[in-house]
Amino acid sequence: MMKTPSGIPVKEVYTEPVNRPDLPGEFPFTRGIQKDMYRGRLWTMRQYAGFSTAEESNKRYHYLLSQGTTGLSVAFDLPTQIGYDSDHPLSEGEVGKVGVAIDSLEDMEVLFKGIRLQDITTSMTINATAPILLAMYIALAKRQGADLSQLSGTVQNDILKEYIARGTYIYPPQPSMRLITDVFEYCSKEVPKWNTISVSGYHIREAGSTAVQELAFTLANGKAYLEAAIKKGLGINHFAKRISFFFNCHNNFFEEIAKFRAARRMWANTTKALGATEPGAQKLRFHTQTGGSTLTAQQPYNNIVRVSNQALAAVLGGTQSLHTNGFDEALSLPTEESARIALRTQQVIAFESGVTDTVDPLAGSYFVEALTDEMEAAAGKYIDRIDALGGAVKAIETGYFQEEIAAAAYAHQRDIESGASIIVGVNKFVEEELPVSGFRVDDAIRDVQVKKIQALKNKRDQPTFLAAMSELDDTARGADNLMPAILSAVEAYATLGEISDKLREIFGEY
Repeated sequence: MMKTPSGIPVKEVYTEPVNRPDLPGEFPFTRGIQKDMYRGRLWTMRQYAGFSTAEESNKRYHYLLSQGTTGLSVAFDLPTQIGYDSDHPLSEGEVGKVGVAIDSLEDMEVLFKGIRLQDITTSMTINATAPILLAMYIALAKRQGADLSQLSGTVQNDILKEYIARGTYIYPPQPSMRLITDVFEYCSKEVPKWNTISVSGYHIREAGSTAVQELAFTLANGKAYLEAAIKKGLGINHFAKRISFFFNCHNNFFEEIAKFRAARRMWANTTKALGATEPGAQKLRFHTQTGGSTLTAQQPYNNIVRVSNQALAAVLGGTQSLHTNGFDEALSLPTEESARIALRTQQVIAFESGVTDTVDPLAGSYFVEALTDEMEAAAGKYIDRIDALGGAVKAIETGYFQEEIAAAAYAHQRDIESGASIIVGVNKFVEEELPVSGFRVDDAIRDVQVKKIQALKNKRDQPTFLAAMSELDDTARGADNLMPAILSAVEAYATLGEISDKLREIFGEY
């Protein structure tokens, strides 16, 4: 019998009618969170971008906006993600490589030069240092004269998946959860339209999980954040409206669509069980990125087809925003050409395919409805197991998530090597390669960043800086919300590394 990549059996033909009265925009939102979906408004077309210095990334942002991008998505370099300034010894060789280097508010000012933050939505893929980068963004918005109550965007701020799959954590789980819930609380009062967490299944999938595991583990993490927010005293009907999700989309077209439909239904029931009564607090809103790990260095132009297939599945699954990968991303950061093709892929789907003309076009398909139910049931078994272990944090501490993902990744690789799973251009239809020129970041940009840090430290007001760092120290050792102290430190031009080191000194490292 044929099976999906998650191991769900696929019948030769589906004939049983599925009698579901669900309508789009109504609980449990299987068919979409808005009654008119893309007839009312298209998804936000984001392009994940950031490299080298703030100056270089700013040029790329202006280019993408000129090409029709409707939201920015910021990639930060590895030192920024793990709380090291560009002049730290461990930053050597990594500055500006997988994203933009941001060492201070000064860099943030350059990154968004000529872009009014109140006029766009920005997604920042940052986790361990999320409170610091968000504070820099808020400080810049204040300087631009923005109305903070109208500022909108998302900060990923999902540390649990870092322990599970990605590894860019700094502090132990408990102080990390404190930082996250402090962001929840602060933004609920000061930046009410900001999405304070994007619970990420993307990186769980990139680490080798199946679609079912991605669904289950992501929702389990989301449940843990809801419970932490409730414990903090935040009302679920308010907070749950500001939580969003970030899913991957791989190549098995129908399994991915069913995953998104099942996710909405499962989350609606989860929030309801935790006390959410307002529809806005029961809706699962999500961003999708096409699957980076599905892209091949062999025959890279085949990736254009893969990305198109994945993007169409995300749209048919009802995504709220979408990033399409460049075809050359198995080789390097995307070039301007590949970024443009990736954006055009979304625009062709939106304006030429006709799939946006009606809501949930695949609803009622015997196969899609059955597969949605199967995905929900399979993911539900994982969530029951996680609950039995004591919840997501306990499951992380025991290594349960990590072991399950490792086993799935191993099985997938074994299938590729045996030929049981076909990857076109890799283990079938292989041919001699034509070279593709990739994008490269010059190592010399570290010298530029180091000089900027030195100049910043020489010119900042030292008494103001020292007072802000003292306030941060006192707050971290106490129980008050850390965000105001972090914002004060950022505005005093403390660097990201200086703030992170102060918290390392108090919280320790994991």
